[in-house]
Amino acid sequence: MSNRSEQARRAARTRPARPPRRGGVLRFLRRVLVALLLALVIVPPVGVVVYKVVPPPITILMVERLIEGQGLDYRWRSLAQMSPALPQAAVASEDARYCLHHGFDFSAIQRALRHNERRPNRIRGGSTISQQTAKNVFLWPNRDYVRKAIETWYTVLIELVWGKSRIMEMYLNVVEFGPGVYGAEAASEHFFHKHASQLSASEAARLIAVLPKPLSWRVDDPARIVRSRTYHIGRAMGIVRGAGLADCVRR
Repeated sequence: MSNRSEQARRAARTRPARPPRRGGVLRFLRRVLVALLLALVIVPPVGVVVYKVVPPPITILMVERLIEGQGLDYRWRSLAQMSPALPQAAVASEDARYCLHHGFDFSAIQRALRHNERRPNRIRGGSTISQQTAKNVFLWPNRDYVRKAIETWYTVLIELVWGKSRIMEMYLNVVEFGPGVYGAEAASEHFFHKHASQLSASEAARLIAVLPKPLSWRVDDPARIVRSRTYHIGRAMGIVRGAGLADCVRR
């Protein structure tokens, strides 16, 4: 009898474990999905509410650049401490319908799609300043569908919670102007040796001109394309002022 009991115990130890039931796996996956959805619904609004009144201490892009060996020159300034030429230049260059849309410029997106179909080797984006701000403040810089989806949710939130003035203020404070240089104040002092409040219209236009490629286009040694962009932005700023296209940004 004892031999049989010992054999049974040995057989139980060597018997392969039963695979988990399919229903248990599905329940686990559902719980993970629900947790992720709750995180996406709850975490972004909390961050947006906090940053409505508090400047972000650092961004993901800044951390990545630090890891790459670049410095960190980041100095927060309110819109009232910036030249009015800066938001005018940003609207003239990056988002002419900034005061008219609610975060997304669908006509610009359609134009970008048509351009990218004709010239797939030179991709053009249709992102608004609101979308760029959502990405710059909260997300990582790589292009992928997950980031774009989360960026869309953040864009809706900052339009609802922050409003146009705060979005522009955040944009001009965290955007990258050169290796290790973030925000209008740091860029103004780094390149022009003056405060952002003292920038002329042409200086503001030159800063904004390098934003598409801040690591290769230089403010202090502008290539022909930067000089050309500066000229066209300067001319467009006159239209922005005359038509009141930046009037939603209150200093």
